[in-house]
Amino acid sequence: MDHYNSFNFSEIIPAVVSKYAMNNAIGFIDEPSITYTQMGKQIDAAMAMLETMEINSGDRVVIFSQNMPNWVIVYFALQRMGVVAVPVLPDFNPHELQNVLLHSEAKCMFVSESLEYKLAEVKSEYLEIIVRLDNFSILNGNLQEPVFAENRQPQKTYSPNENELAILLYTSGTTGDSKGVMLSQKNVIFNAIQSGNVQTITEKDKFLSVLPLSHTYENTIGLILPILHGASITYLRKPPTASVLVPAMQKLKPTFMLTVPMIIEKVYRNSILPKIQAKKITNFLHQYKTTRKLIYFLAGKKLYQTFGGNLKFFGIGGAKLDGTVEQFLRDAKFPYAIGYGLTETAPLLAGSNPPETKLQAIGPKVIDCELIIHNPDPITGEGEIWAKGANVMLGYYKNEAKTREVMTEDGWFKTGDLGVYDKQGWLSHKGRLKNMIVGANGENIYPEEIESVINNFPYVIESVVVEQKGKLVAMVHFNREELEQKFKNATSDFAHRMDEKLEEFSQKVDVAIEELSEELHQYVNSRVNKYSRIQLLIVHPVPFQKTATKKIKRYLYF
Repeated sequence: MDHYNSFNFSEIIPAVVSKYAMNNAIGFIDEPSITYTQMGKQIDAAMAMLETMEINSGDRVVIFSQNMPNWVIVYFALQRMGVVAVPVLPDFNPHELQNVLLHSEAKCMFVSESLEYKLAEVKSEYLEIIVRLDNFSILNGNLQEPVFAENRQPQKTYSPNENELAILLYTSGTTGDSKGVMLSQKNVIFNAIQSGNVQTITEKDKFLSVLPLSHTYENTIGLILPILHGASITYLRKPPTASVLVPAMQKLKPTFMLTVPMIIEKVYRNSILPKIQAKKITNFLHQYKTTRKLIYFLAGKKLYQTFGGNLKFFGIGGAKLDGTVEQFLRDAKFPYAIGYGLTETAPLLAGSNPPETKLQAIGPKVIDCELIIHNPDPITGEGEIWAKGANVMLGYYKNEAKTREVMTEDGWFKTGDLGVYDKQGWLSHKGRLKNMIVGANGENIYPEEIESVINNFPYVIESVVVEQKGKLVAMVHFNREELEQKFKNATSDFAHRMDEKLEEFSQKVDVAIEELSEELHQYVNSRVNKYSRIQLLIVHPVPFQKTATKKIKRYLYF
């Protein structure tokens, strides 16, 4: 990547379009992809369209859409013109979207047809034009159509400053307050290059994109990185449920995928484990370490084929991966890799590639970045992770006070995460500093570690551990459907009389959950240190609310 003279999309996009001209660039599964040459022409046409709409350098433009090739076209057109892109997560509700529009003072919004229903209640005095991203038709504004024509060229030449605000990302974090993170073109391009040093990418690689492009993890590592190397990216028209994902992986045979822990944890708990436990022999062998390895290896071979049989990098980031699930991936010889980062660092700070992973560790820091443990505990070595480098954000938009809270005068960014280095310089993540609970005797209690134990108990889907009135409380969401199915299978004659017995049936499941709760309480407290023992366990009947990377919004449950 050293042949680029700057970290600027106005130089890089024409360069990659020329270098990888006939390679496939972007497309939907089961539909023809467009080449790099075609992508370049469409970006030019989008720039010409933006000029017609009187969008100028420094203006803010919202992209509120599911992943699609046109998302990429508009994003790169905005970057080449020096217009500030404001990618918004598709799961933002109308209230959150309105806040973004008002706070960013966005002049224009591109919205996918699938999300237009959310606009009914949204108003902004700054918004002049709304464009449907699927086909570039004007939904709202005083322009006559058509404004997008594939052979049109922009009238002006642009040379944006690589160090100025280019991307404004509103995080819907687990801590509650959505802040506008200001990233420059240098931040994201530099971080894409840093990421490429963790794992080599070639123009033959195929990326399957399943996480939102409006999240910096997918944006930098799942879009900018492959485009820099001439690789191809495929998008899905539907949400990535198993019934959509499996046929797509079989057809595409991707070499790269980026996911969050929840996806692979679901696969393990809902698919792998039940199959092992369904047969007496495999269930018996699963109880012993040596034979468990063999069972996991065989299950891993099948899983690898399910993912298309060509995968060389299955990236997991956005939250900590459960230890039991990671052990399965290791024994299965599945090509997983762990990364750690934040929106504020564009995002990657540390990571490893599949052959080098270590259990419950992330990896070394990325190149050309400083990463320290600030004020480490003299005994454990744990402390807050601080970062410094060209991938660290410019600050929070219109919020100097919040920026000063997290940025030191000499450029260190305080991540708010707790970490520790091992002797080989590998970083491990202990949890969020804000989530850490200080016990009665001053001991540090990490809720995420207790939750990991809870989540490996039968019939548990997810959990949150919090402190309430000095007590450690676990809220647990059980898999009610699975329990109901178990009762149906166990009492087939009872199942035949279900219509009259629904109430009785429901009561049986309630009793089972109550008994499981008591068992779980004892199970957890026998497996954690004395300071981390749960004093109260509450059944949470519905799933917990989550962020885009499927982290539970913990602040809602205190």
